[in-house]
Amino acid sequence: MNASATPVVRHGPYPELTVTSVLVGYFLGAIIAVSIGYAALILGFSIEGSELAAILGFAILRGMLGRNSIIENNIVQTVASAVNGAASGLMFSVPAFFILGETNFDPILLTFGCIAGAFLGIAFIIPLRKQMIDYERLTYPGGVAVATILKSPGAGMNKAMYLIGAALFAALIHIIVQLSGESYFDLGSRIGMPEYMNGVWYLSLLTIGVAYIAGKGGVAFIIGGFLCYWILAPFLDFSGLMPVSPETGEALSDPALLQGLLYRPVGIGMLIGGAIAGVIMALPLIVSAVRSMQNAARSKAALAGDEMPIKLLYFAIGGAALLLIAMAVLSTEETGWVRGITMGIVGTLWIWIAGVILSEAIGRTNWSPLSGMTLIGVTLMIFIARGMDDSSAIIAAVMVGGAMAVAMSQATDLMLDLKTGYLVGATPRVQQMGQFLGAWLGPILIVSLIFILHEAYGLGSDKLPAPQGQALASMVSGILGGDVPIDKYLAGAGLGALLSLASPGLGITVGLGFYLPFAIVLTYAIGTLVRVISDWRLGHRFADDVGIPVAAGLIVGEALVGVGFALAKIYQGMGA
Repeated sequence: MNASATPVVRHGPYPELTVTSVLVGYFLGAIIAVSIGYAALILGFSIEGSELAAILGFAILRGMLGRNSIIENNIVQTVASAVNGAASGLMFSVPAFFILGETNFDPILLTFGCIAGAFLGIAFIIPLRKQMIDYERLTYPGGVAVATILKSPGAGMNKAMYLIGAALFAALIHIIVQLSGESYFDLGSRIGMPEYMNGVWYLSLLTIGVAYIAGKGGVAFIIGGFLCYWILAPFLDFSGLMPVSPETGEALSDPALLQGLLYRPVGIGMLIGGAIAGVIMALPLIVSAVRSMQNAARSKAALAGDEMPIKLLYFAIGGAALLLIAMAVLSTEETGWVRGITMGIVGTLWIWIAGVILSEAIGRTNWSPLSGMTLIGVTLMIFIARGMDDSSAIIAAVMVGGAMAVAMSQATDLMLDLKTGYLVGATPRVQQMGQFLGAWLGPILIVSLIFILHEAYGLGSDKLPAPQGQALASMVSGILGGDVPIDKYLAGAGLGALLSLASPGLGITVGLGFYLPFAIVLTYAIGTLVRVISDWRLGHRFADDVGIPVAAGLIVGEALVGVGFALAKIYQGMGA
């Protein structure tokens, strides 16, 4: 046999948790967290970053470094997704500070509190791994999808090339859009559409990419927007029921005013109602989760040799809980020790309960009611903070709520990653260490990103609507007795709850269509239409092999350019 054809024989275990895997995970996690966080501020929901990390991990480990270990790339995606775990939690909560005008909070304290929350979420969920994954065999479809990528290294390289190429293309297009100063295209006025139908398109490949990845799951979001502007608005106009301007008393036709007076308040109500209904829908899963904990305790699964040492987990839980209490106590001068300790203890308990519920929900349905759990968590904090002045109550409640949201996000992310590891033969203990190693970086990046984007564009603006943050801010204002359109909120909440009871998450997605500027919905519809057509004509395999990597590249390319322009704008402002 020719010597060059002799196969390479590996002696010893395949590399898994290595310095290389951790550093590559940090690098990819930072890119993915910034990209998905930026997209979440525009669209109001986030996507999983594990698939992106697995695809790009192959490009670096296999393509650039010549490393072929699947389980090493599994650690890359574990670390990267742990970094990204802060994106959805913080983007759903912290923007409420800026929308409410409460910016006098300590970002360093918030960051450390969120790191503590991340460690709490991880440590709480680890003892349930064996019960939920090994014994109950929960599906975790997202984890299965990542495992499929990891088991196909050749396909992974091709996907990486598609992703990188699409990212470069999207970056170039977004640079042109930014330099032109034209982010919208008014097709409606050119073809004679009535003004209230709002035929303006948002020039964003990122939005198309997110829609393509969401697929049919985004149809309800589109329906919400079209219902407002292309069905409800014409009906109100023809029937003479169009809202009138408070200043002039004339019927409104400006879509921006209609959105502010009617669609947005109803949409916020739908987000809140849908989130609460999601928790109600999760009640059977709560029972199942409690049984899982009981079974885990009886079988001593938490003490299994393939898990992290239970004493170390106890130490992590205790230390992180103390940090959470410290954040609550120090959040404002008015909080005090008794109220701060109460907030910290209740927050810790809610992290445990909600983390288990979310892990069970996403394992069985691939649906995570994170926004609902966050709303409830912040509501608990607001009620504990009552008696303080409104500003102090908001700061204390949202700071602790943000840490809780990060914890819940980390819990669900870890279970998805552990499912992937289970399918590719990874070591659970090593993956758990990887999650801890990645979790600290996300809050630092995302809190910094939030400040950068707010300084450049303003959170709650048309550029960055931050719909989940707006919903949270509106709920907080309502609890504290602010001037809110309670009738529209209640109507929307009822509709959102009914829709979510009919189908999990439906009220939230339709509500986002009501809330967001219709220009975003129109552009989003393009991505959904392309996905439906490609699945119909080319099959689901095309979407997995080509479409989704390209869509992910569109997200990454535009998001990084958007953040780059934000930094440049701030720098120019400092020099002015």
